[in-house]
Amino acid sequence: MEPLLRDTYVEINLDNIAFNMRKIKEATGSSVAVAAVVKADGYGHGAVEIAKTIMENGGEYLAVATLTEALELRKKHKNYSILIMGYTPDEYLEFVAENNITQTIFSMNQAVILDELGKKYRNKMKVHIKYDTGFNRLGYKDCSESVAEIDSMFELENLEVEGIFSHFVLAGPEDDDKQYRSFMSAVAELESRGRTFKYRHICDSISGIDYPQYRLDMIRPGAIIYGLKSYRDDTVKLKQAMTFKTRIYYIKTLEKGEGVSYDYLWKAERRSAVGTLPFGYADGYPRNMRDKGFVTIHGKKAPIIGVICMDQCMVDLTDIPEARVGDEAIIYGDGTNNTMDINQAAQLAGTNKNEIVCRISRRTPRVYIKDNEIYKKVNYLLQE
Repeated sequence: MEPLLRDTYVEINLDNIAFNMRKIKEATGSSVAVAAVVKADGYGHGAVEIAKTIMENGGEYLAVATLTEALELRKKHKNYSILIMGYTPDEYLEFVAENNITQTIFSMNQAVILDELGKKYRNKMKVHIKYDTGFNRLGYKDCSESVAEIDSMFELENLEVEGIFSHFVLAGPEDDDKQYRSFMSAVAELESRGRTFKYRHICDSISGIDYPQYRLDMIRPGAIIYGLKSYRDDTVKLKQAMTFKTRIYYIKTLEKGEGVSYDYLWKAERRSAVGTLPFGYADGYPRNMRDKGFVTIHGKKAPIIGVICMDQCMVDLTDIPEARVGDEAIIYGDGTNNTMDINQAAQLAGTNKNEIVCRISRRTPRVYIKDNEIYKKVNYLLQE
């Protein structure tokens, strides 16, 4: 197995992802399909590498946001169903057709283009219709004119209108129910015209667990696949899949009054041991964690001190006298043994869990664990 060539890396537990997928299927039932959201490189976990585990444990679709994300998956996984949930410009739709990808659309213009491409490639093009019920981002406006246009798409011979979906704002139960009723009213009108959909979907991770009455034919879980919990239902227990690790590269002793990093925003209040760690905001670690973040070394919390640099940061090791150069430091753990889990990192950084994991950059290698052993190492910067 090739060396990583770097001591800062992300460890991904494939067994935990498999466990989470089985729990999702157990909670939602066999009649509800799962379109596993693996956009943003699988929320930083590595979409290509986790896809097989997801599909082998209950996934029917892999869902992404962009054409390039879909093409990356298609290169490695020839037979998986892939849904682009976002907009693909007209001039790039041929790539969708060439690679047998399901495209989200919300205009007759794109329906016609895909119909023509289906004729060219002798293959019915699958599409899902995006129907906006209040998010006001992408999708058909909720009105009778939109329903009529969607209805006419079914007349296109080389187009398969496989699904229709919307997206909850998650502003609260009352607003969520209003969105659901608007969506189902449009679907009912189309069904009254003889139109049917294999997949009707509106639920993401949170609503997919908390609102069983809204699951319909498919849900689109993202964060929960990776063990990132935002829903309220405590009966569904998940396992965090990601651990972020590094090692101590250097230790020096500072006298009282000496400063650390840019602008000396931290100064030693006593004789202190300071360790330098080889990770920084270019690896996706929030720069605003200065003086509130920490790493875990020998099961003890080592506070991050001074301004976090692009490639390095410093920690106070004074209360961990056993720390040595080369010792492992846990940046994000699962919350046990004094580690910071993703939820705590998000709270300290003033953001959400998804951003914390998505921002971890591709210069940070990934190590995949399966059956409690290293299964694969991926160093993106060295891939051809």
